[in-house]
This record gives sequence, structure tokens and C-alpha cells, in this order.
Amino acid sequence: QVQLVESGGGLVQAGGSLRLSCSASGIIFSINAMAWYRQAPGKQRELVAGITNSRGTNYADSVKGRFTISRDNAKNTVYLQMNSLKPEDTAVYYCNTLRPGAYWGQGTQVTVSS
Repeated sequence: QVQLVESGGGLVQAGGSLRLSCSASGIIFSINAMAWYRQAPGKQRELVAGITNSRGTNYADSVKGRFTISRDNAKNTVYLQMNSLKPEDTAVYYCNTLRPGAYWGQGTQVTVSS
């Protein structure tokens, strides 16, 4: 049974930083490409960053140069370091595989004040 638990969100001022963590179980984490997604109020969920099992990364244009995705296979955990945060980064952030199924965790709220 897949379980994804996101943490690390919070309220931060514009220009600040947060580090999100996602602990995964019920999947063979080390062989899966993982990703962070976000959903802002009234908008569709979007892909923010992805990381392959060989640690290749890709980012949405809106976060390039500000966000860094990483993974620790020994801990079945994927991270998202977010720097230079902007109010438009406000959303609920989720992790999942790069090809997600129906299951999603509860997400973690990130709120950036101007």
C-alpha cells in the first residue's frame, strides 16, 4: 500500500526559504522517478520538479534557479529546497512518482506573504 507523507510547509515572507520533505513507503523507492507537484487555489495541480532514479532533474520554468529537488534512497525520502520564494509559490505541495496513479498524500501547505 503506497503512502506518501509530505512535511515542511509553512508561512514565510517573500524572499524566504523552506525545505519540504516527503517520506514514501509501499513502493520500491529507489527505482522510481519522483516529483513534487503543487496546487494553488482555483488552479490545476502542476508539476514543479522531478528527479529520476539516477538523479537527473527537471524543473518548471517558474521555479528554475530557485528550487532544488533531491532524494535520499536510503531514507525513501525526496526533498524540495525552495529559495527566493514568491507569493505566487503559495500552494499545497505534494510529492508522488513522476507517473502518479490515483493515490495522493495530504500535501503540505506553503504560504508566501508579500
